[in-house]
Amino acid sequence: MALESFFEKYDRLVLFDTETTGLQFSRDEIIEFAAVVVENVDGKPTITQQYDELVTLSPGSFIPPNIQKLTGISNMDIQERGLSKTRVCRDISELFRGNALLIAYNAHFDLSFLYYMLLRDGDPAILKGKDKLDLLTVYKDRRSYPHKLCSAIEAYGLSGQVVNSHRAVDDVIATVAVMQAMERERDDLMNYINLFGYHPNFGLEGKPIGSVTYKPQPYDSPLPLYQK
Repeated sequence: MALESFFEKYDRLVLFDTETTGLQFSRDEIIEFAAVVVENVDGKPTITQQYDELVTLSPGSFIPPNIQKLTGISNMDIQERGLSKTRVCRDISELFRGNALLIAYNAHFDLSFLYYMLLRDGDPAILKGKDKLDLLTVYKDRRSYPHKLCSAIEAYGLSGQVVNSHRAVDDVIATVAVMQAMERERDDLMNYINLFGYHPNFGLEGKPIGSVTYKPQPYDSPLPLYQK
């Protein structure tokens, strides 16, 4: 695993992914949260922790049929195996502790959902002061449309190793592999810290994250986002 340069600045890397009941940050809910912690062990970046839990829904809430079909997560799964939101928020606080870099593919989406869950059932302050890296922004600078996680998996020749299954546990492992491939391809990931792109024709969905700089990122720009 590459990524050694990150540990000159950060104690740990936390890559994470969510599955949700829909796309509305303030209304829909997280139904699965998964994370992988990467730390420097004897000079080598090493996965030291993996986390994957289903999350119970608020009273009266349910998983829409299209989301059940997409994720394979049923309402019965949540009822039988889901942890309480309060418990998952406590676990997230522990995962994100210290000088951690928070990393996701389409990070604005996942961080927005995390913020609202933490606001209701935990402490959203754990997100403050944490640097953030969005691998979707990086991928848009490197490859043409489409830009889904499955597109990145295919582009980097990872199809036989990882899968974009729309289950958080699989997708976060795929995100680790994509990040490694990106780092081997070009050593500029640090330039994307706290820099998120959005398509100028569609704008930013939801509220901006205070610590992040947002820049328009058309699909055909000749320059990487950090040089604009």
